[in-house]
Amino acid sequence: MASVQRLILDVLKPHQPNALVFARAISALGDGYQVDIRVLEVDEHTETLQVAIEGDRLDFELISRAISENGASLHSIDEVSVVGK
Repeated sequence: MASVQRLILDVLKPHQPNALVFARAISALGDGYQVDIRVLEVDEHTETLQVAIEGDRLDFELISRAISENGASLHSIDEVSVVGK
């Protein structure tokens, strides 16, 4: 079965939680998840983020749910890397 190793996501989130708290929430979802966040744009109420997540067997559904639970919305999957077995 193929496993997702890397995702680059376009995310819109409110200013709170901040990027550090947001990254920690996503990294806590799996053992060894590395999360890199780049703030692309800031307006009065929101931030547009590029969220890069790397790890063995990323669980996209769990990640998507964590994004929503932190008040953010997933706009698109900009890149994906999948390894087959």
